[in-house]
Amino acid sequence: MPAAIGVIETLGFPTILAAADAMVKAGNVTLAYFDKAERGQFFVAVRGSVSEVKPAVDAGLEAAAKVYGGAIISHYIIPNPPENIVSILPVSYTEDSEPFRVLPGL
Repeated sequence: MPAAIGVIETLGFPTILAAADAMVKAGNVTLAYFDKAERGQFFVAVRGSVSEVKPAVDAGLEAAAKVYGGAIISHYIIPNPPENIVSILPVSYTEDSEPFRVLPGL
């Protein structure tokens, strides 16, 4: 089953919280990474199958757009990421995310 990574970057913590919540509820995805980008910008990355990440990111964007005072900075989906992206960028599964991993082996 092909894997994918979906990332959303927003302005403001409530906006990224709404996006992350909607993403994990809308698709069979695992929240792989969250961090502060800069100047009040936050980003969240989810992993799962290609068919699950796309609707999850769409739901996250829709939820983020509804948050008062927040803004969506950018978003991106990487279908079938090569191993060097997964091993170098902060999107691999961690000890914290491992218990919530939805697709073993991805």
